[in-house]
Parts: sequence; structure tokens; C-alpha cells
Amino acid sequence: MGGEDDECRETLLKKEYYENCSGCKVEQSKDLQRSLPIRNVVAIYIIVLAGTLPVSSLFPFIYFMIRDFHIANREEDIGYYAGYVGASYMLGRTLTSVAWGMVADRYGRKRVIIFGTIAVVIFNTLFGLSVNFWMAISTRFLLGCLNGILGPIKAYTSEVLREEHQAIGMSAVSTAWGIGLIIGSALGGFLAQPAEKYPNIFTESSIFGRFPYFLPCLCISVFAFGGAISCCWLPETLHKHNGKTKLCDDSFEALETASSGFDANEINQKNEEQIPKESLLKNWPLMSSILVYSVFSLHDMAYTEIFPLWAESPRKLGGLSFSTEDVGEILAISGVGLFVFQMSFYPYVQKLLGSIMIARIGGVLSIPLLSSFPFIAKLSGFILSLMINIASMVQTWLAMTILYLVYPRIILLEKYFVNILSF
Repeated sequence: MGGEDDECRETLLKKEYYENCSGCKVEQSKDLQRSLPIRNVVAIYIIVLAGTLPVSSLFPFIYFMIRDFHIANREEDIGYYAGYVGASYMLGRTLTSVAWGMVADRYGRKRVIIFGTIAVVIFNTLFGLSVNFWMAISTRFLLGCLNGILGPIKAYTSEVLREEHQAIGMSAVSTAWGIGLIIGSALGGFLAQPAEKYPNIFTESSIFGRFPYFLPCLCISVFAFGGAISCCWLPETLHKHNGKTKLCDDSFEALETASSGFDANEINQKNEEQIPKESLLKNWPLMSSILVYSVFSLHDMAYTEIFPLWAESPRKLGGLSFSTEDVGEILAISGVGLFVFQMSFYPYVQKLLGSIMIARIGGVLSIPLLSSFPFIAKLSGFILSLMINIASMVQTWLAMTILYLVYPRIILLEKYFVNILSF
């Protein structure tokens, strides 16, 4: 009898997979994984990068685009209209992010990811072909509404990787987001107005001369199109069993309950009554991490949008009179500096000070650093170029370091909180 019970337990403890379920196939492949699946991590990185590049690519040239639309009556009003174009994308994302998460839960992550990358291809290209202010706002708003990549790709990362590799996957998501913001800005700075910058390659009569902001958008759209094609080979992680019930991992507990002669439903109901109904809002470590992440995300995005507008504004308005190429060069240097810092110095600083202390120091240092930019504008020549590059690089270090630290903390605290409630 004892042998039969052991055999029964082993059978129940085995996970049951369904032949035609794509999610079960992913679970099977995860059980066979012994090392980090590099292909999946690279694919996740490319998808996030394709979805992030359009976010910041317009900032270096939006000042000149609004000027060319002739909608601002005064030069001082250009930033006012540029703010609407920059905010339209995030407004669209805010309105539809939850809806895209629900669609991904119902119809699959892969479909939402492919649809989002195709939306980048279409509406980012149309934005580069904008002929007036309202077309620019409409295309950016629709791009934000239909680009629901970021939420599903985080869920996809946690589902396609084993638990011990999920931290690396989440780091790839956050790193691709930060690098995408910087590379997107650099592309917009270097490739905007190509007929003026590279007259030997692009003529005024060409499409890039008639649409001076089309080239950076086209390059990003081509990259996103390649990402959309690569998505076709990604496995779907959503489970669909046609109404069948999948065997849970706690089959041993069910076996023990059945052998004891008690009703499992009664036991589960009794346990649920004993577990206190805690509120997510009362999980103070999680909520404080979310608050810090929200504040510094606002801080980072505001800087990313305002810095190019300020740098390209004329000197008489307190700006630097920089060109899109100058702004692109500064942001590119900041991106290279961020990569070097993250790969070389950051691990030692993190080990020496700890995550919380780094976040505190970064938050405090951001205040005098941002306050110094108006004084930097009074400089000129080589000193101005040197100081603005150093300030931009340090600002990028501080912002990305805090976001890299806080985001994984949110994920870990959220998983811990869920595990406590399900204990």
C-alpha cells in the first residue's frame, strides 16, 4: 500500500502539460533550461528598444519643427506648443496601458507586442511626415494609444524566463528603456534636417529636404519593423486549455487532504477566512518604492524633454542657441558615459554604499545639479561645451542609477507581498 501511495504522489506532483497549449510548451522549455536563454533576453531588449526610441527621438528637433509649422506667434511660445506634442504620446499611453494589459491577458502577450511594434512603424513614420501642428499631435497621440508594449513585455519576461533569470530579464527591460531614451535623442539630433547638415548626400528637392524630420523617424521605423518580424518567432506564454483545469503545483497538499477524509473546498475556505485581507496600499515599502520611481520617472522625462528645448532656444531667451546636431552630440556623449559608468564604476559604488544610500545621494545631488544649468548658460566657448557635457552626463548617471535601483525593488517587493498573501 505504501508503494502505491508513493507512486500516486509522484504522479500527482508531476506538472500536467497540454499538447496544444503554447504556454505549456514554454513551461516545458523552462524546466529544461540550465543556463540563461540569451536569444530570449536579446529579443526582449530589441523589442523594448524599438518601443522606446520614438519616445525621445523628437525632443532634439521639436523646437525647429514647431517653428517650421508657424503656429507660434512669438518665439517664446514655441516651447508651449512643443510641450503639447511631447505630452500627447504619454497621454495616449496613460489612457490605454491598462486596456492593453487586459488584452494581453486575454489574447496573449505576443499579439500585443507585435501590434505595438507595427504601430511604431506606422505612426512614427507618419509623424516624420507631419505637415502641420495637428497632424504631429494626432500621430503622436495614436502612437501612444496603440503602442502597448512596455507592460506586456514585463509580464512576458517573467513568464518566459526561469525565476533565477528573471532579475536579468527585468534589468534588460529597464536598461533598454534608459538606453533607448538616450539613443533616440541622439538619432533625432544627428539625423534631423539632413539637407542642411549633409547637402552632399541629401538635396533640398528630395523627400528628406521637403520633410526635414523624416529621416530619424524612418530609421527608427525600420528598426521597429525588424523587431516586429523577429517577434514572429517568439513563443506565446498564455495558457489556453479549452476549459480544462490544469493540475496545480500543490497536488501533494490536495493528496494529503483527500487521504485525511476532509473536503478540500472546506479547508481552502477556512484558510481564506483566517488570512487577513491586507490592502496593497498599506504595504509601505512597496508604495514608497513606487512613489520614488514615479517622482524620478517624472524628473527624468521632464529633463529629457526640456533640456533640448532650452539648449536650442536663442541666447536672448536664456538658452544656448544650439543646433539639433549639438544636442545630439551631448546626448550621445551622455549615453556613452552612462554605459561606461554602469559597466565599470557602478558595481563598486553599489557595493561600497548600498542601494538605498545611492538613491538618497542621487536624489540630493540632483537638486544643485539642475539648479546649475542657468549659470552654465552664461559661459561660452570650450568651457561651455565642457561644463554642459559634464552636467548632462552626471544628470544621466544619477537619474538612471536611481531608476535601475528602484524598479527591481518594486518587482521584488510586489512578488514578496503576493507570496505572503497566498501563504
